[in-house]
Amino acid sequence: MNYAIPCSHRGLGLRFATLCVAAAVSLNVPAKESTFNQVFTEKGEPSTLHFQAVFTSNGGEHHLEVWRDGDRRVKRRTDDLIETYASRKPGDPEFHLSILDMKRRIHTQIDRTNLYRIGNFTDWFDLAHGLKHPMGVYRVVKIQAPDGTPSAIKSCQWYDLIQDKHATHICWSAQSRIPLLIQAQDGVVVWRVTSLDWKPFPAKTFEIHDEGFIRNDANQDIERD
Repeated sequence: MNYAIPCSHRGLGLRFATLCVAAAVSLNVPAKESTFNQVFTEKGEPSTLHFQAVFTSNGGEHHLEVWRDGDRRVKRRTDDLIETYASRKPGDPEFHLSILDMKRRIHTQIDRTNLYRIGNFTDWFDLAHGLKHPMGVYRVVKIQAPDGTPSAIKSCQWYDLIQDKHATHICWSAQSRIPLLIQAQDGVVVWRVTSLDWKPFPAKTFEIHDEGFIRNDANQDIERD
């Protein structure tokens, strides 16, 4: 079982990688949407949410900060190295991404359709809610907190997401519509929310500042292939 989706295109892997590690539970099998959607639903989500989380990927620990403006806008900052801005019309599966590589000073723009063309199946739920829809045969079972699991920052309900005899333990917040803790079957905590609030955002939260950056329109590159 993987916790990140490998994704790359013409050297863009570093910038796209941050889209694939938002504590996403990648099960690499076909989808059974209804059960997942019933348990990990976005319905009733707060109009604004700001949280910080620590997650592990490829053997390292990373820090993520997310601002979620309902179902219209999301801003994500990973390790102060990558900033991702996603926007869409409410309820539309299509969205636009701006990905800023703060170290290399490159601003890449790409749309959901072209992400799919290069094999990156990130969707809005992944970006805004910290879980990737599973694919294939799976079960979702309500459980008690696993032994030895640290306490979550707020109240949440534990579930097992089970596939191929592997279980990922997820403590889902019905209030915030995100996982507050995710624990792998071996007991390792791979995702932990460290702070969250529902306060209105400062006016300039979703402004993109890319002065002096190289601007890369990945849509044009992909559509020319």
